[in-house]
Amino acid sequence: MTLSLPDLYFRVKDNGASVFRVVTDTRQNRMDLVQIANANVRNGEIRPQGGETPTETEAAQINAWIEKRRDELAARHLQDIDRTVDFLNQSTQWAQSKATDEELQAVSDRLLLAMHDLRTVLVRKKADKLMKDRGED
Repeated sequence: MTLSLPDLYFRVKDNGASVFRVVTDTRQNRMDLVQIANANVRNGEIRPQGGETPTETEAAQINAWIEKRRDELAARHLQDIDRTVDFLNQSTQWAQSKATDEELQAVSDRLLLAMHDLRTVLVRKKADKLMKDRGED
């Protein structure tokens, strides 16, 4: 059975990844990871690391990974919003049917402020879009 390894390994971190070259042709038949770059998802920057410079092929692979990661993060963000709607609905049900007066007192102000802030932003964004769609910039 032959193990097929990728050419690059991406160690994900908050704003991108550390990029390693996968080296398998060592004398003792071991695998090594050699850091060659840091990739920044936000601005697309690729910084060489460890005295190594990514080849053109590796740079293309890193750029493809950055684009794929951006898509994954965007999809994950939308899933988080869907879960937030579910949490709001569950919180409403909890407040209506299960919460004690003390529990409501403990969370009401924070919830009301957060919901007011969210509502304000959503209404403003929706109004801006309606104005733009009508050509009333």
